[in-house]
Amino acid sequence: MELKETLAGLLDDARARSLSLLEPLADTELVRQHSPLMSPLVWDLAHVANFEDLWLVRALGSDAVGAEYDHLYDAFEHPRAHRPSLPLLDPAGARRYLAEVRARALACLEGARLDTDEPLLDAGYVYRMVLQHEHQHDETMLATLQLIAAPGYRPETGSPAPTVGGAAPVPGAAEVVVAGGPFIMGTDTDPWAYDNERPAHEVDVPSFVIDTRPTTNAEYLEFVQAGGYHHPRWWTEAGWSWRNEAGLEHPGAWVSYGAQSWALDRFGVEVDLPPDEPVQHVCWYEADAYARWRGKRLPTEAEWEKAASWDPKAGVKHRYPWGNRLPEADQANLGHARFGPTPAGASGDGASPWGCRQMVGDVWEWTSSDFRPYPGFRAFPYREYSEVFWGPEHKVLRGGSWASHPSAVRTTFRNWDYPIRRQIFAGLRCARDL
Repeated sequence: MELKETLAGLLDDARARSLSLLEPLADTELVRQHSPLMSPLVWDLAHVANFEDLWLVRALGSDAVGAEYDHLYDAFEHPRAHRPSLPLLDPAGARRYLAEVRARALACLEGARLDTDEPLLDAGYVYRMVLQHEHQHDETMLATLQLIAAPGYRPETGSPAPTVGGAAPVPGAAEVVVAGGPFIMGTDTDPWAYDNERPAHEVDVPSFVIDTRPTTNAEYLEFVQAGGYHHPRWWTEAGWSWRNEAGLEHPGAWVSYGAQSWALDRFGVEVDLPPDEPVQHVCWYEADAYARWRGKRLPTEAEWEKAASWDPKAGVKHRYPWGNRLPEADQANLGHARFGPTPAGASGDGASPWGCRQMVGDVWEWTSSDFRPYPGFRAFPYREYSEVFWGPEHKVLRGGSWASHPSAVRTTFRNWDYPIRRQIFAGLRCARDL
């Protein structure tokens, strides 16, 4: 009964978060598509309800609440750019659907057996999956909100009026050597882990060097000012082609007022470009080019996970860089508490055993790795979560961002996206061979 009460409370918290994010917006903003890269916000709301309808109601033997909506909210059937043309539920209808599904789901939870060998219900797995799904869509909605034109969404209302200025340099990132040798990658035991994080397996990683913190705006600005976007030598062939096609000149959300004067558009409010914040809104091609320009590279996925999670003295794996305790505010910047990253090098209490900081929270970090299955992978509970995305078309990101919820990140968590995507809250951390 204690687990059921905990899960019910977490479901309530997730729903409160989803609704509060959209509360400042008028219904006209919820139904409008703000970017062809993103869904109308009302689609995300009803999709969250439909996913819960599928997995916390129908999959557990109860009657569907809204089976007639399945085709509208199937992410594979309808690309984001096409969703505004669908006969979607309006905001009031989406909220009713959410409430009706939740009432049915809680009734199912009350009668569910969670002490079972049935994989879907064992330790409440399906509830953890649905919780993470909602929090992941909250982060997607935050990315949409960032794309809304000013004066749109203003989480910083009441802060001093921003001014435009230059970015002062900050000291270069310190490096640490991560000793070579085997470590355990992935997990067999984490009850929150998705199928792509499983199974745990031993990986032998050669010694390498990695930055102890993410790349900052000031450091990335040096690349911009050095003409990094105009020299193909730093870019892969595909990256240079995309840079030219998309007309990339600097990270997303940066605003130029001349070579020495830069601002950052944060949810429709211009602020001075914070020099010591981790850079975000860079695509994989940009991150890779920057690392090459620095004479470094992006870490592999295995290198990142070892630097984030492996305790070399104890020979054990940590769920978080600091250990297995749930994140606290002085360890990781998560859950949109600040609506932006903390300064690079902060969160010292959240450092990994190797001394790497901010490996969970602040910004997603691109790795050099393609999204591939681990040896012995088995799709569960549905192929469309991971299996259909395997291959070189998607690059892996690690660590979570300031917009990620604590329940939806850990050192084994794997995110992935196309190398051209930069509306997400993604940055980078450099590595190099020893």
